Amino acid sequence: MASVTRPSRAAVALLVTAVVAVLAAVAAGALRPWAAPVAEVQQASAEQSVITPATIRLPEQPRVLVFGDSWTYGSAATPIHRGYAYVLAELLGGTTVVDGGRGSGYLRPGIDRPDFATRIAALDPSAAYDLIVIQGSINDRHSPAQGYGAAVNAAWDELVRIYPDTPVVVLGPAPQVLPVEPATARIDRDLASLAADRQWWYISPIRDQWITPENYATVIDTSELGRDHPSVAGHAYLAQRLAEALHEITDPVTSVEASDGEAAEPVAPALP
Repeated sequence: MASVTRPSRAAVALLVTAVVAVLAAVAAGALRPWAAPVAEVQQASAEQSVITPATIRLPEQPRVLVFGDSWTYGSAATPIHRGYAYVLAELLGGTTVVDGGRGSGYLRPGIDRPDFATRIAALDPSAAYDLIVIQGSINDRHSPAQGYGAAVNAAWDELVRIYPDTPVVVLGPAPQVLPVEPATARIDRDLASLAADRQWWYISPIRDQWITPENYATVIDTSELGRDHPSVAGHAYLAQRLAEALHEITDPVTSVEASDGEAAEPVAPALP
């Protein structure tokens, strides 16, 4: 695993340039407000209710484990530390510990590392994290659907066993090709449902249309080297979208630690 803290000013300038390039291709979606400090039930329709997980409390400089596949590894980013999981550290103002395995998934072992559950079992139980983001994976799209839920739950159970007090956010698969492949869409739905069963936050790049026909050529590197992984600009863009999504589900009052050690002053909600 690799750890990264805030990059240099030059790296930040490159990040800003990359994000602007992607945002120029397509306007970013409006943020969805999440304000509930505790889990609550919201009526989605006359026949269905949606459970909103509790908002997440983070310190001012969070330490985040980002676990996933080749996208998390930083494939196609040059240098690799411009991968989205590394760039996320600067956007959160903290540190990310990056654990990416190329080709790996919940069912599928990777190129040089095993499947998710096996990798999770090998994590350092003495490590302390304020948040865990588990990403992916499109690598399971060619595996049978049967047994997928059991594999996911086995991996997540192991994660909870090792880090019982650390909040977990599930980042679903993002499409490497458009239109979204049916198997990738199925994985997205399955992960969303399984995360809801645990009252975990689920971030869906597919549902929220992070990658569209308008920005695909900028976000995805389709060259022989990139092999349908995010480009450098794409990694920066994904980091920005993930940081925004995490901001939406973070408690703005209790997350920020006062510099003098006292409780942060409550922030009044903006008037409509």
